[in-house]
Amino acid sequence: MTTPRRALVLVDVQQEYFGGPLEIQYPPHDTSLPQIARAIDAAAAAGIPVVAVQHTVGEGAPVFDPTSEGFRLHPEVEGRRSGDWKSVVKQYGTVFAGTDLLAWLRERDIDTITLVGYMTNNCIISSAAEAETHELSAEVLSDATGAVNIANDAGFADAMAVHTTLLTVLNSNWAAVADTTAWIDAVTAGQPLPKSDLGTSAVIGAQRAAR
Repeated sequence: MTTPRRALVLVDVQQEYFGGPLEIQYPPHDTSLPQIARAIDAAAAAGIPVVAVQHTVGEGAPVFDPTSEGFRLHPEVEGRRSGDWKSVVKQYGTVFAGTDLLAWLRERDIDTITLVGYMTNNCIISSAAEAETHELSAEVLSDATGAVNIANDAGFADAMAVHTTLLTVLNSNWAAVADTTAWIDAVTAGQPLPKSDLGTSAVIGAQRAAR
């Protein structure tokens, strides 16, 4: 089994998600943030490159204004920053669109991105799904990501349902999903995280539905 060449991608661990209308609800940020910190520390110990991504909507915007406090990385992340981190500012959901991240990954022969941060229902799922199109493997850490309650004309879903459903969808095709402890064990062992596939997930889903 080939040892993955990983990069840890910190997706929008910004102050905007720790209060106000975008505050992460599930897992709550006081649970997910310590796991993000653990992943950063494990990456540093293993020599895994780290990418810190921040989202911007532009100056004067009500959220993600680059001149505002909400744009800043959380102090738990900022305090761990080292000079060799890659910094990315994005304007779209995916970490790839409009950034130089893919070229940076290619230069380092990285074949696997590990995604932590926010939100599961936006930037995590879009980045994980796009990774496939760049022939990159994706990993998503279930306890180091988080979602919000969402409602619109199509319906309502609470944050727990959103997070759990989207991670199940990702693990069926686009990403290996595991908690931070399992990821650290895989890093230590030099192994990829196991993941399901669409066929297996569909068969097991049908079996459970029939019970």
